[in-house]
Amino acid sequence: MTEPAALGVYVHWPYCARICPYCDFNVVRDRKQVEQADLAAAIVRDLETQRALTGPRRLVSVFLGGGTPSLMDPQWAADIVATARRLWEPTPDLEVSLEANPTDAEAGRFAAFAAAGVSRLSLGLQSFDDAALGFLGRNHDAAEARRAADLAAKTFPRLSVDMIYALPDQTVAAWTDQLARAIDLGAEHISPYQLTIEAGTAFDWAVGRGLFRPANDEVGAALYATTQAVLEGAGFEAYEVSNHARGEAARSRHNLVYWRGQDYVGVGPGAHGRLRLHGVRTATEAAMRVGDYIRNVDESGLGFRAPEALSPIEAAEERLLMGLRTGEGVAFAELAALGLSPTHPAVADLVEQGLLAPDPARLRATSGGRVMLDGVTRALILGASAG
Repeated sequence: MTEPAALGVYVHWPYCARICPYCDFNVVRDRKQVEQADLAAAIVRDLETQRALTGPRRLVSVFLGGGTPSLMDPQWAADIVATARRLWEPTPDLEVSLEANPTDAEAGRFAAFAAAGVSRLSLGLQSFDDAALGFLGRNHDAAEARRAADLAAKTFPRLSVDMIYALPDQTVAAWTDQLARAIDLGAEHISPYQLTIEAGTAFDWAVGRGLFRPANDEVGAALYATTQAVLEGAGFEAYEVSNHARGEAARSRHNLVYWRGQDYVGVGPGAHGRLRLHGVRTATEAAMRVGDYIRNVDESGLGFRAPEALSPIEAAEERLLMGLRTGEGVAFAELAALGLSPTHPAVADLVEQGLLAPDPARLRATSGGRVMLDGVTRALILGASAG
């Protein structure tokens, strides 16, 4: 008997105490508890309705992201996690992650989230430099970051920390020091993200008015190379472009769901999902506004209106874009709709340039290819469309 396919659950909690100037996620200022309680109830109902769409599945991960889900009532988190575990069969190593900010690091709240079933905390430290934290619009300082990480390590079985680099005028030496401080925390997973200026954000406005200049490509590449060297030297494997883990068990199970093209349910305002329905890879996207999302669930049981069936080419392109970010890459067999193979001219050319590995079974970027990943994926998609 074939066992049910793997499934992840993404829960989007949009509330934030402060909107960071670099953030382009679907977030809103923290609001009244009444609305939040209604949203938590709607998320539970959305999960229950989507169970009818997915059928039996093996639940491998639940990720509470946002926004700032560590602001929510821990009981709501407990209800959501318990619902997911009831609807789908949890694997013995089920990963339940929660994103948190250092300012929410109260011992009682962390303990309550652990009791709710959270096994992995993803802590948004971003920096240990107070000036940098002020520039990034964070509402914590370096001392709070260290205290939060220490408390999280004592409370949760697994800890991941996020950092941001390529800040204006940041040097290799300064970034090396930041990485050393992150390593000293003892976290088994570190996610360093290069600062990007997203359209419509406060930083986009500031750059447009000449208030600061983002790091150029040369500086970004040097800081990226530093990231790889420092973390690798400390025993972290770069299993994905921006994610480093000490051993396979420390990898983010939920992110691997995305990168391996597995199915995931998306609930909460603006949440995306990917489900195989009636044999077709299908995209879902919940209503963006909190009130619209709750209204959708009240009317139909679902936060989204009309799921979108992806064409074989669209599904293969998405698989390529996500899978090539990882060290394991993506099997050529999963890219059949694009016609890519070891002998395809676009693939052969990138192998010759040293940007793809000469692997007859899988499409994998080399360390050099990862630095230029956007260009590599663009060349592959254009090459596939050209036949």
